[in-house]
Amino acid sequence: MTSYKPTRYNALLRTNALSSFLLLIAILTVSMKTTATQLPDRNKQAFSVEYMTGASDMHGMRLAYRPDFNYDLNIPLIGNTRLSWETSLNLFDLHGSAKNEATYGVSLSPVFSKALPNLSKHYPLTLEFGIGVAYVHNEKFGGVDIGSYYQFEDRLGLLIGLDKNQNSEIAIRYIHYSNGGFNTKNPGLDFLSVAYIYRF
Repeated sequence: MTSYKPTRYNALLRTNALSSFLLLIAILTVSMKTTATQLPDRNKQAFSVEYMTGASDMHGMRLAYRPDFNYDLNIPLIGNTRLSWETSLNLFDLHGSAKNEATYGVSLSPVFSKALPNLSKHYPLTLEFGIGVAYVHNEKFGGVDIGSYYQFEDRLGLLIGLDKNQNSEIAIRYIHYSNGGFNTKNPGLDFLSVAYIYRF
């Protein structure tokens, strides 16, 4: 099995992916009308299916659930924001090695959602961000030693509503896993993902 060795190229690739994603959100925000959308009905729960792809031919899938425990907050400098909780089952796989390897994990994360100005009333936009905790079944898989079974799960995402009530949404996210430096081995895992969210 080929061992994974972080390089400057991989670090640059991760930085460019995040920078491009942030730039896309900034361009969309500046180019929109000034009228903000409304967040979905707070008394709804949600289920999502998410496909992730990352460096070193790493792939993953998240099955996530959000109960209807939502809190509307007014955060300084950010404004009206909704806090939700999300739990997920995470499946990771690597196809590039001589022998395919896979592992699974679970995560729990607070998620903050902020309605963005209208691009179209038919496709309302929402920005989301959060830092949660995750447990991974195997700290060494796909040639990557992530240093710990316990990881932080960071996210930054753009949600696009498929109807005015946002009962269905598509999310584009940047997700980063890291043990936060609690272990000397902390290469981190970076993913870009696409998710479908259904509220009921």
